[in-house]
Amino acid sequence: MVLQALIFDVDGTLADTERDGHRVAFNRAFASAGLDWNWSSELYGELLYVAGGKERIRFYLGKYRPEVQMPDDGFIAELHANKTKHYREILAKGEIPLRPGVKRLIDEARNEGVRLAIATTSALPNAVALLEQTLDPSWFEIIAAGDIVPAKKPAPDIYHYVLKQMNLQAKDCLVIEDSHHGLLASTGASLPTIVTFNDYTQGHDFSGALLVVNHLGEPELPCTVVAGKVGDVSYLDLATLNRLR
Repeated sequence: MVLQALIFDVDGTLADTERDGHRVAFNRAFASAGLDWNWSSELYGELLYVAGGKERIRFYLGKYRPEVQMPDDGFIAELHANKTKHYREILAKGEIPLRPGVKRLIDEARNEGVRLAIATTSALPNAVALLEQTLDPSWFEIIAAGDIVPAKKPAPDIYHYVLKQMNLQAKDCLVIEDSHHGLLASTGASLPTIVTFNDYTQGHDFSGALLVVNHLGEPELPCTVVAGKVGDVSYLDLATLNRLR
């Protein structure tokens, strides 16, 4: 059966947004609130195991700053909203490019009539801001983000939501993720999944993925296949994705 839809995660999948985008924005939000919290690149790698920015703040305080009284939900929500503002300012400067192969594959999908969707735990304004700077939000039929479902990844809820909204079955789609939690979420919804890992996620367990690569590849920048059988290809295109399924 021919692939009908591609569903993309955002952070770490479309672009390397975490270390030089979200992490920096969190630290700027903390500083502007007069807080002495600072997340190093190494610490942020651990915090990424917690899905959701507001949840990440609570986890950090509980584990690393137990002496600090846990703020109420309103304060954390306001802090996270300020972080989103800083993140959008970073994006507006064009400092976070797409990962190799992303634009090429999306362009091919659009030309071939393959439907596109987004499924991310990132806040909706953050996801849309990245799409506005690098692609076009209107290309994506569904942008499922943030708190649109009660349980975030690794729960499969957001993928069930996307399938329902698009009126598709899991076998009709292919997901592109970058992390263990993302893979658990997509495969929990029975969706075939390709993983394109990054510096933060390269050591994750990707058992259950159809294919694991370092990026989607370009004709002049071949990808490296770490797990899965795809033949002798230097980049992933629709023909290759259809063979995988």
